[in-house]
Amino acid sequence: MLTLAGKRVDTIARRPYARRRVSSVRSLEAELTAAITTHDALDFETWARRIFRHQFERNAPYRAFCERRGVRPETLARWDDVPAVPAAAFRRHDLACGPPEAVFRTSGTTAPETRGHHLVPHLALYRASALAAFERFVLPDDARLACLFLVPPPELLPDSSLARMCTWVGEAFGHGVEWFVGAGGLDLERLLDRLAGAERRGDAVLVGGVTSAFIQLFDICASRRHVFRLGPGSRVMDTGGAKGLLRPLSRAGFLRACWTTLGVAGYACVNEYGMTELCSQRYESVLRDRFDGRGLAPRRWLAPPWLRTRVLDPDTLEPTRAGDVGLLCHHDLANAGSVAVVLTEDLGRTIGDDGIEVMGRAAMAPPRGCGLLLAELGAA
Repeated sequence: MLTLAGKRVDTIARRPYARRRVSSVRSLEAELTAAITTHDALDFETWARRIFRHQFERNAPYRAFCERRGVRPETLARWDDVPAVPAAAFRRHDLACGPPEAVFRTSGTTAPETRGHHLVPHLALYRASALAAFERFVLPDDARLACLFLVPPPELLPDSSLARMCTWVGEAFGHGVEWFVGAGGLDLERLLDRLAGAERRGDAVLVGGVTSAFIQLFDICASRRHVFRLGPGSRVMDTGGAKGLLRPLSRAGFLRACWTTLGVAGYACVNEYGMTELCSQRYESVLRDRFDGRGLAPRRWLAPPWLRTRVLDPDTLEPTRAGDVGLLCHHDLANAGSVAVVLTEDLGRTIGDDGIEVMGRAAMAPPRGCGLLLAELGAA
């Protein structure tokens, strides 16, 4: 309550504009959530402009950054002129358009205070984006499988976006969910027993988790001469790439191990490319291509319609020529509650007219263009 001229005044009643702002925020995110859930056609240009205005008005650090770069909603020429923030900015700034419903943090144990944090004001939009992409690229046949997740459950890691996504997948699409990573790490004995049971029954299962956990599984199976043949329709979803690997393993080697160890063919093994700083993910193309009757080559990472990725020169941040290697810059409409355009330190290139290839991280220091953007955001 506010005292004015000796009288107490209800501040909310005096500020109908505040109610309209809250209503408009919910309306924008609810509208986008509905469009994603119902598979409505999305006009990317229109949505990119709406979301940029939304973030410019409500995300103070981002607005200051855009103003320093001379970009405002009314001066925006096209969607790819929306200013991008470096992923490292999520370690230094609270980039959100309102109070968060959840906070997700990047991995890292050596310096917890430097972990990036993504403040998500509305989980419904994040959930809709994650589930729609997962279904499109991992479950294009509408299969409903038992889910065996080689990641910690959300009770153990409540700020893990991967654990949250796996929870949603299990709830929406799973025929039972089991978690095989606890405080002591990967429970290999329980996992081996579960795989043996699935093999005996001929069950089709989804085994999902970080790439490093799969390598632990492959190694223990090799040492014990265990070989499984999971039921037809089984599939593998791995993510995380080289992070945490105890030994190097090429993608071809990973796919061979999935076949020789689990009996899951390469076309049923789908790698996910995601980031804590994004609410949308890319997936390898193979299952979607097979379902649509296309050839499986080249393997590439595909995106849902509300996520676009540009490849930029590391020094100038200008678009590279098609097929040239550069920094990946993601424009994720599902990031409506924070910052939609995120410049990464991941290297990649375009593949065809619908995919990208992820080629690892930029070596050592942040690329020059990315570092300059980070300095500008700090100055803002």
